Amino acid sequence: MFEGGTSIDSPIFYSSPTGYKMRARLSSYGNDSDSRAHLSVFLTLLQGEYDAILRWPFPYNVAFCLFDQTKRSRHIIDMFRPDTNSISFQRPSSDRNVASGIRKFCPLALLQNKDSPYVIDDTMIIKIMVDFVGIPRELLPDMFKMDPGLPPHVQHSRINDISSNFQTIQSTRVAEILQAELQISQNAQYPLSTISPSIQMLHADSAASSLSAEYDDEDSEIEQSHECR
Repeated sequence: MFEGGTSIDSPIFYSSPTGYKMRARLSSYGNDSDSRAHLSVFLTLLQGEYDAILRWPFPYNVAFCLFDQTKRSRHIIDMFRPDTNSISFQRPSSDRNVASGIRKFCPLALLQNKDSPYVIDDTMIIKIMVDFVGIPRELLPDMFKMDPGLPPHVQHSRINDISSNFQTIQSTRVAEILQAELQISQNAQYPLSTISPSIQMLHADSAASSLSAEYDDEDSEIEQSHECR
């Protein structure tokens, strides 16, 4: 599938009909000795037709999904947050910026196995999503289940609906915790703390949730690649 040190560039695409011009890159073994056993994924911002009306520096999280092509649907999903101080995410002053992304996206061993569900008929399917609405990390698997053939406005509408439903559920959970602790506080006759530890734990659990159905690497890094121009 990959020769050592080779890279594959995607066709050029836009994040939306009047959005950012982009290109993705897959690199085998990463770009440094510490990630030679992994597949790396990068994103490059290109000079585009609509740059004058877009927000700069580029501020949006970017998620990648490597699809499990079997019925198990154990997709590998990861996300990176752009460093808005990096030259990679400024408005392009030349034809393209320096690429940036995730060096340790997934172990190559998962792809090199002859029975790999991620490579069928010598084909991998990777979807890239620019998060314009602040999607909670827990909802990424649901987002990637959407039919990519749907019109962009339908996809955006469904994303907004899913995100809104999640926020409603989270607000309800917080309210239930506050109500329960208020009752405990009244019974015990001590003041309720300003910020509930239970609520702090709720948000910590949400932030720490695993994004990969197949592989979880605590040492995975999000780094800028100066080799992917």
